Amino acid sequence: MRHSLQGAAAALLTLALAGCLAAPATQVTKARPGGSSGSEAGFTAPLALDLLPLAAPVSPRHGDAEMAASFMELTFSMETGRALDHFSRFEGPVTIALTGAVPATAAADLDRVIARLRGEAGIDISRTTAPGASITVEFTPRATLRRLAPTAACFVVPNVVSLAEFRRQRGSDALDWAQVVERRQVAIFAPSDASAQEVRDCLHEEVAQALGPLNDLYRLSDSVFNDDNFNSVLTPFDMTILRATYAPDLRSGMSRAQVQALIGPIMARVNGAGPGFGGADTSPTPSAWIAAIETAITTGGPQASRRAAAERALALARAQGWQDARLAFSHFALARLYVGADRDRALAEFAQAAQIYASLPGGAIHVAHIDMQLAAMAVAAGQPDRAIQLADRAIPAIRAAQNQALLATVLLIKAEALDMLGLGAQAQAVRVDSASAARYGFGTEAQVRARQREISALGGQWPPRG
Repeated sequence: MRHSLQGAAAALLTLALAGCLAAPATQVTKARPGGSSGSEAGFTAPLALDLLPLAAPVSPRHGDAEMAASFMELTFSMETGRALDHFSRFEGPVTIALTGAVPATAAADLDRVIARLRGEAGIDISRTTAPGASITVEFTPRATLRRLAPTAACFVVPNVVSLAEFRRQRGSDALDWAQVVERRQVAIFAPSDASAQEVRDCLHEEVAQALGPLNDLYRLSDSVFNDDNFNSVLTPFDMTILRATYAPDLRSGMSRAQVQALIGPIMARVNGAGPGFGGADTSPTPSAWIAAIETAITTGGPQASRRAAAERALALARAQGWQDARLAFSHFALARLYVGADRDRALAEFAQAAQIYASLPGGAIHVAHIDMQLAAMAVAAGQPDRAIQLADRAIPAIRAAQNQALLATVLLIKAEALDMLGLGAQAQAVRVDSASAARYGFGTEAQVRARQREISALGGQWPPRG
């Protein structure tokens, strides 16, 4: 299930920029609640952005034993923590159909997913228009989906082919994944009125979960099977997990013990990294940390309560001794909540998060998210050169991750910084370059213009008035 309130690809962007814009221009020299006084909390003095050095993230590989442990946790547990007794998958060729109010971009994006699943995961999957598809993706308005699953952008259900059938069967054992021994028909429900990027992201994650793992793990840094939603499209890690899921050694109905006995040799064959970079922490994630982090990153709650939850998540992460994505995300969540209140604390937390993410597999996109945050802060603080430096570092990783919403945001921040330097022609060229990414990432022209105004207002904070 892809969560609508926890998306680093979209929702977190707005929160970050809103943090920079929190105080009126006439008050930028005053302390914000929870911060320190004078220029420490305002944007009148230069930001200590050297706190985060411009070093390229590394891309270490997961070892075979780590991949096997992740496979077992992803495959034999659900997001709720409920254990699954049986291994299940589709047996034989898999077909997938689109129904309902299908968005214009959905078919092409689905075809790209299918091509990757065939080529990278070795799954015999194809699109069909005939009835009785193995996987049916039904598109319906977001408001309808929210009535059924308030926090989900999209979700996947076994043993039904339509939303109407899902409503009729709701609450029955037929929809219980724990009762599924072999997958025969699965439905995905996705928003028909979302941005093209959100539709694509739903297709990637939900098709993958319809085929394989039903769980998400916060410790995974380079996977869509993670509720932090930094990754928008299926990663090499995900394809390896799916390739193992459809290994000929396995079959539906196997017990956990049977799969555990086979998964080591399977991973040695499909992953083939030996010990990898080593040292990965595959310890379980306590429910208390998950509850704290979800309170911290969910919009709408009181800021003080969210900050307290983020502090609690960070304390729990440290107590666990984690040095992985869970500790990094704790720092990241806390940093965002201090952007508009205590910039020095925000910078320190962003730097801690970036240092950890840069050491993890796939961490470049996480560092790029942090660079976006810092670039926005640099524009608001009157440091356009530093904003451009941060944007230029982030852009290659963002393009590689195919996150068009984030790409458009970073390009618009760069354009604003160029305007601040009096380079209007270059700024306009960058804005033109951002247009297609913005339309794909944000959806409507109104949303694109709103983001443009938001970022233009950042530059308008400098020089401060008071």
